[in-house]
Order: sequence, then structure tokens, then C-alpha cells
Amino acid sequence: MTIEALYTLYKKHPSVQTDTRKLAPGDLYFALKGPNFNGNAFAQQALDKGAAYAIIDEAEYSIEGGKTVLVNDVLQTLQALARHHRQQFSIPFIAITGSNGKTTTKELVHAVLSSTHKTYTTEGNLNNHIGVPLTLLKIRDDAEYAIIEMGANHRGEIASYCQIALPTHGLITNCGKAHLEGFGGEEGVRKGKGELFDYLRAHEGTAFIMADYDYLHDMSHDIKTIYSYGTGDADVVGHIAQSDPFLSVAFNKGFEGEIETNLVGDYNLPNVLAAVAIGKFFNLYDEKIREAIASYQPTNSRSQLVHKGSNKIILDAYNANPSSMKLAIDNFARSSGNNKVLMLGAMAELGEESLQEHQAIVSEIGKHQWKEVVLVGGDFLRFKHPYRTLPTAKEAGEWLQQQGLKDAYLLVKGSRSTGMEKVLEYIE
Repeated sequence: MTIEALYTLYKKHPSVQTDTRKLAPGDLYFALKGPNFNGNAFAQQALDKGAAYAIIDEAEYSIEGGKTVLVNDVLQTLQALARHHRQQFSIPFIAITGSNGKTTTKELVHAVLSSTHKTYTTEGNLNNHIGVPLTLLKIRDDAEYAIIEMGANHRGEIASYCQIALPTHGLITNCGKAHLEGFGGEEGVRKGKGELFDYLRAHEGTAFIMADYDYLHDMSHDIKTIYSYGTGDADVVGHIAQSDPFLSVAFNKGFEGEIETNLVGDYNLPNVLAAVAIGKFFNLYDEKIREAIASYQPTNSRSQLVHKGSNKIILDAYNANPSSMKLAIDNFARSSGNNKVLMLGAMAELGEESLQEHQAIVSEIGKHQWKEVVLVGGDFLRFKHPYRTLPTAKEAGEWLQQQGLKDAYLLVKGSRSTGMEKVLEYIE
């Protein structure tokens, strides 16, 4: 079956599902495969649950009656279908990538644009080779803007997503020490993330850049249109008015007044500036932008302030890398409050530099005074330091419960693999 023919089916059944547990009647089921599963084996189950069609790539799972569509490769077909769907639109498609802050930036930009226009965006963290096409296929005909988050842990990934999403605008939040194992070091990170700007350069697109970061000027050179934000010389200029506990941003240029946010941490300043800059670039009213950002409530363990009993917790446990970990520790150290407790999980995907980077975090911790420091799992367990170590977040939570903390202020952060948000279950 050609992509055009499959697209005709999709237009009749414009809901795509890859997990039979989430499937609803009328969905198109794409039978993806992975190292430990074969979606083809669930084609009959999908049809029994009401799927309109099951797209498979193994003939033995074909089912009589024309409800299975046999293709060469289900994943490639899903991506090709998403690209074809994308090509039906002439609206701005804004791609967002970076080492830190891309999901928060995406959510803020969506809040701003959707205050005035019908805007579709990546749900949660669906930013990979499956999530990007699924995001595109959820965009409906009434779309005025689309925001596509792109994650990557090796070179060539962002370039491949650009060939599916065909972005007209793009933003790289920053290039830090994330996924060093896959990218082969910090220079590899810049080249990998820079694939977005390479695409925009080749297709006369628009780049939004944080003017404070010199490397983004270098990476965006020769892009047809550049719109900047930052704390100095930029199209939109703002600075931290206060950040204890919530960030407020005051503006010097490009926007009137101040925005009070529900975000914890001054490291969110670039994320707020980016959302304001994109709103201004697309000619939204200042008051709409202000209201959208001020009303945004962080979720999914990102820059959240949580109160439990007499204790308050900064929950920033969705992910961590050396750059974001250092920023979080420094911000927490500067914040007001007593009885500060660090609960930090190990950082993943750092390759040969992992041990060194964990040692650097321990050195950073040592620059400040804390009531307690608990380091959980991974390479935190591999070298001597003066702090308490525990193998898992569950054990860290159990230890914390035994302490009976009162009036404490905690920072809970770690890579997704450590599941540090579980610690909160043990805080009363």
C-alpha cells in the first residue's frame, strides 16, 4: 500500500495507537517492534478491541477480511505517514531541542501561543523517533501553530526528525553535558543539537537564540532570520526580579513590565525569555503572553514546589545531567530557608566521563552547608566521599521517613532511571 493510500485510511480514522492497552475503537494500530516485544503479535487483539486497521510488517500475522495492512517496515511507514501529513500544512512548525529545559520551554511556548491560536504540541516527553511522528499525526486541520519537541542522545537523530517534521522555526535551549556517551563529548552535543539549525539554514527558516550563549551565535550563523532573547543585547531582554521560591522576570526591552511565574529556580529564566520572544515574534499581545506564562503550572516533576506537612520540596526529578544538576544545586544553595536536604540520584548516559562528572557534583555539593546529603545509586556509589549513599530511591525514601524531618527544605533531583520522585511517598 502506498503512503497516499494509507493516508486516505488515516483521514477516515485519524487516531493512531501503538499500544493495544490504550487503543480505542476506530484507531489505526501500528504494530511496532522492539528488542523485547513484537507488536505484530497483538494485531488480532487490536482488531478485537475495535481498531479500524492494523498495520503490520510480518505476513504471518495477516488476518483475513482486509483489516491488516502489510508494509515493509511499520516504523518507517509511521514516519513516512507523519511526514506526508505534515506536508498538508502551511503553518509555522516550531522545533525545540537542547540539553536542558526543552520540555519546560515547549510547555511555556504552547501556553503562550495557545492563548490566542489553535496550537498543537508534543504531549509529555514524546520526543523520539516514535514520539515525533505520533505528535505530528495528532495535529488536526484547525491547527494554526505546531510545536515539536525533539530529544536526542546521538548524532544524526535531530536531522532525521527534521526530515519528518520539516520545521519552519527552531530553538536550541542550550548545549550542555547531556548524553555524553552517545554524542561523544560536548562538541558532539553541539553538532548533534545543531542539526536543527543546519536544517533551518538550508530551508530559509527562523531560529530563536539565547543571545547570552556565544556558541548559539556561532551555530546559527547564516540562518535567514534570527530572533534573539537574553539579558543583554537581544530583541527581547529580561532579568531575574526575584527567584525565591518562584521566578519573576522583569523586562528591559521587547516586552512591557514583569511576569510572575510558578516555576522554581532562576535556571528557568532562559525558558521564560524564549516563550516571551516567540510570542512577540508572532505578534501576540503582551498581556496575553503575561497571563499565559503566569498561569502555567509545572508538572511531571519539573521545577515543582511541593508542600508535605511542615516540609517543602523542590521536585526536579524528571531528568538530570551535569549541567542541570549543578544549576539546581547552586540555585538551592542560594535560596532562603533552613534545614536544607539534598536528595540526588545518579546521572545516566555519561559514558567514560561518568565517574568524573559525579565526582565534580560531589565537589559542588561541598561548597555549601547542608543539613543532610543523600546520594542515590549509580556512580555515586563508586568512590569515597563524606555523604550518605543508598542504592535506590526507595531505600532513600525509607531512610528519610525514619528521620521524621520537620520544617525541612529538600531538593529532589536525579536521572529518570533513578526514579527519585518516589522519595516523596515517604515524606509526611
